[in-house]
Amino acid sequence: MRLSCGFPPSVVAPEHAVLAEELGYERAWFYDSPALYGDVWVAIARTLDRTSRIGVGTAVLIPSLRHVVTTAAAIGSIEAQAPGRLVVALGTGFTGRCVLGQKPLSWGFVEYYVKQLRGLLAGEEVEVDGELCKLIHPDGFLAKRPIDVPLVVAANGPKGLAVASRVADGVMCAGVVPEGAADARYLAFGTVMDEGESFTTPRVLDAIGGAIAVVYHGTWEAKASGVDALPGGADWRREIERVPPERRHLVVHEGHCVEANAIDRKHMSPMLGGTTFSGTAAQLRDRVAALADQGVTELVYAPMGTDVPRELRAMRDAIG
Repeated sequence: MRLSCGFPPSVVAPEHAVLAEELGYERAWFYDSPALYGDVWVAIARTLDRTSRIGVGTAVLIPSLRHVVTTAAAIGSIEAQAPGRLVVALGTGFTGRCVLGQKPLSWGFVEYYVKQLRGLLAGEEVEVDGELCKLIHPDGFLAKRPIDVPLVVAANGPKGLAVASRVADGVMCAGVVPEGAADARYLAFGTVMDEGESFTTPRVLDAIGGAIAVVYHGTWEAKASGVDALPGGADWRREIERVPPERRHLVVHEGHCVEANAIDRKHMSPMLGGTTFSGTAAQLRDRVAALADQGVTELVYAPMGTDVPRELRAMRDAIG
């Protein structure tokens, strides 16, 4: 089991990646959600400028946000800068599209995009929007083609897993490990709890509040009334639905994977901390063993809260 980490692109994210390298983390993955965070490729390039060993990755790119040639050129630029250190994960998009008022992409769209991307990286001519495209950069602008960068698909169910088996070099998942997954990267949010701490301890709640909020956000996106089954969920939904429909998606996802927003903090229950990757060091080691039995080969730990360095150190010491 490899231990990696995940960060929302921010001004300080590259410095957190520097610490992760010092602590022995395998890879630093960066999220792709332009309405919430900085640019994923800028964060990766800045990280590579400051590090010498740690791998980098996209978790996960949303195909609709960039023309496939733009994505191929970005990959080629990073591969020229730091050969062999990049892995690219792509998916249908959750928050990155929901915060734009859009639904996730179809799996057919994602599969076709990955096929186009593979062709471009191989140096082939690829039809895009009815016209032929190719990476025709002269020497010194991109890595030489073919560019061999692993492409991973984010999948939490059978449809995504099937697409991954056809076009990808593995899967990334969160929350659940899809049955039959092999060589899976698992995105985990939580904290290592010290003796005497509980989910209501201020330090713990600071570290996991953003992760608890995601439970409300994701449930609401799946089915708005479904959030009523969560502790405080009915009150949370009533406050969200006071916001005009055309603006509601902006309010729901504010602070996503960084912190609980003002509405979340009023209504969410700390008891949902049990849904996060949190516990004592011994408990987390047991959970890692269970994930390994399900086909997970890389744990992508995504620290939150106001003391990310503490979270990185504690998780490394607990399970690294």
